[in-house]
Amino acid sequence: MKVVSRLLKATPPPPQQREIVFGPRTVPYTLKRSARKTLGMKIDGAGVTVTIPLRATITETEAFIRKNAAWLIEKLDARAARPAPARFDLADGAVLPVLGQPCTIRLQPGAGRARWIEGHFERELHLPLRPGQNPQLLLRRVLQRHALDYFGGRLDEYMHRLAMTHPGVPRPALSLTGAKTRWGSCSRHSGIRLNWRLIHFEHALIDYVVAHEVAHLIEMNHSPRFWSVVELLCPTWRDARAELKARGHALPEI
Repeated sequence: MKVVSRLLKATPPPPQQREIVFGPRTVPYTLKRSARKTLGMKIDGAGVTVTIPLRATITETEAFIRKNAAWLIEKLDARAARPAPARFDLADGAVLPVLGQPCTIRLQPGAGRARWIEGHFERELHLPLRPGQNPQLLLRRVLQRHALDYFGGRLDEYMHRLAMTHPGVPRPALSLTGAKTRWGSCSRHSGIRLNWRLIHFEHALIDYVVAHEVAHLIEMNHSPRFWSVVELLCPTWRDARAELKARGHALPEI
């Protein structure tokens, strides 16, 4: 019973919804407690999240938030100023970016498989539609299959590059994610997950994300050692990272 009691005490409580006031402005935030020893704060599509140690007080938490108030307000204002992602209206002849190039969607009645048509100056995606089939859902599935195939090839390339300096690292499993706020993740247990919506971007931006996650196979952190591995794999990572930050919010919503 004592062991169970200690385990229960160590279990973090559920997140709390709180708010803090800066003059005329009220900022809501989610408060999470964890076994970590430091306080942290992040802003994403879900809002502001503050993570604190299990024994930290609300007074300490609010002091931490106020200390970083300028950064917090600047980031919130920058997110609010971004234009909302444009909803992609799927119709015959609609155009969306695929690997950084315009691709024309052709909707065709009937059964069969989707076909990519590569021309000298343009690309087309022919989508066969059965009666009652959701074209938006079909398009998403076709793009995801295309993404998984393309990302797999880039993962092979960057594992080859990694082997030149870190031989013996096994190729991780690859899967897709539809996360709203992350381009990728890496776990020693589940492998590498990449956001399928990266398929809209140019090759160089996708390569940076793949290189970033492959580097995590060596360093599961964002220390200087991690960035040195990224540098070896993808010397142009700084430009690609900045481009992703600038354009990531403007991808079409499918």
